[in-house]
Amino acid sequence: MNVAIIPARGGSKRIPRKNIQPFFGKPMIGYAIDVAVATRLFDRIIVSTDDDEIAAVAEGLGAEVPFRRPAELANDFAGTTVVIKHAIQWLNDHGPSVQYACCIYSTVPFLQPEYLQEGYEKLLASGSAYTFPITSFPAPIQRAVRVNAAGCIESFYPENFHTRSQDLEPAYYDAGQFYWGRAEAFLEEVIIHAPTSLPVYLPRHMVQDIDTLEDWQHAERMYADWKASGMQR
Repeated sequence: MNVAIIPARGGSKRIPRKNIQPFFGKPMIGYAIDVAVATRLFDRIIVSTDDDEIAAVAEGLGAEVPFRRPAELANDFAGTTVVIKHAIQWLNDHGPSVQYACCIYSTVPFLQPEYLQEGYEKLLASGSAYTFPITSFPAPIQRAVRVNAAGCIESFYPENFHTRSQDLEPAYYDAGQFYWGRAEAFLEEVIIHAPTSLPVYLPRHMVQDIDTLEDWQHAERMYADWKASGMQR
């Protein structure tokens, strides 16, 4: 069985209730549910939450909420892997066993079905534990600087100051949209950011973390431009 698991706890601090806040006419979590449906890859689309209001919204949008997440997995310190592990264990105990699981975060208005499909196909074709999306940094990380205790600028990598940017190795970061994985990898808590994972490359204009109010406002501007271009779902 293939399952999409959307983590959506109720205690978000920096943007209260962000999982169900309206974003261009739809609760934010609705974008994750809709993209999962659009792929036609999943036997079940599950929302893992501790919150009754989030559960009701998710069910109204077509997802299942067959359990409530335990409080110890709904605090600020519970990691993604253990939350997905809990969901897989619950599903395995109450029905057909999960073979492949995809954690889809609840704030992904830019995620498109083809990227989820690519991640799944890479997982099937390889022996990898996970696939997940990455995107490139907008500037070479080898040129990063810090502000020291005296308030002055220092280079993290001074040896690279005279190296041309095109000669520096490209660097990427986790786009924070989804993790496809083999069920046993989640159950064994295999580390995601490791050589056992394969990348799905995303263009930078398709990526925006939404953790703060500034992030949310930036995402609104990005989405408005995207919608005006006619490229959105």
